[in-house]
Amino acid sequence: MYEVSGYELKKFFNTSGVKYRELGLKDIVKTESDEKLLDILSSDGMLIKRPIAYDGKNVVIGFKVDEWKEKLL
Repeated sequence: MYEVSGYELKKFFNTSGVKYRELGLKDIVKTESDEKLLDILSSDGMLIKRPIAYDGKNVVIGFKVDEWKEKLL
């Protein structure tokens, strides 16, 4: 989904989440490689921003009504 989305990888992180803050990821997402960030994201589902939708060709992250309508309807 990340590769198809066109988003920066840091957009996939739930920056409002407790886990994000506990792990001090604010500075880490700015400096780490995409490979390392993907490992971090896959380690805990609570780190992933929600909702996330993927229809096979479009990805929408977060609840942005206009973007959902544009890409998924």
